[in-house]
Amino acid sequence: MNIQTFRPEDSEGLVKGLFGCIDGRDWAGLCEFLHEEAIYERPGYEPFVGKPAILDFYLTKRIISLGQHRVERVLSDGANIACWGSFSGVAKNGRNLSMRFADVYRIREGRIDLRRTFFDSPAI
Repeated sequence: MNIQTFRPEDSEGLVKGLFGCIDGRDWAGLCEFLHEEAIYERPGYEPFVGKPAILDFYLTKRIISLGQHRVERVLSDGANIACWGSFSGVAKNGRNLSMRFADVYRIREGRIDLRRTFFDSPAI
């Protein structure tokens, strides 16, 4: 999917593309999905505001060394997207991780302007 030409019917492609970049550690690709003023909210952290702060989270603060998101469902009304699924991976300390998640997104100018992540267990 070309993020430059995002359409509401591409919501599933956007979500799966985003997770493909995260799981593949493609940080330049991840930035293509984010609006310049994007905000990322997740349990256990203050909101990350702007692409540089979000990228810094993935490069220095995230406890996960590798993993894979499995998206089960994506719903959209055009400007807002919700998805849920499961994640399995390995923490930087070697601990195996497995949990369910839900994300909600707000889209502005074809890019993710707000992302909120929720987990079924304590924050990772």
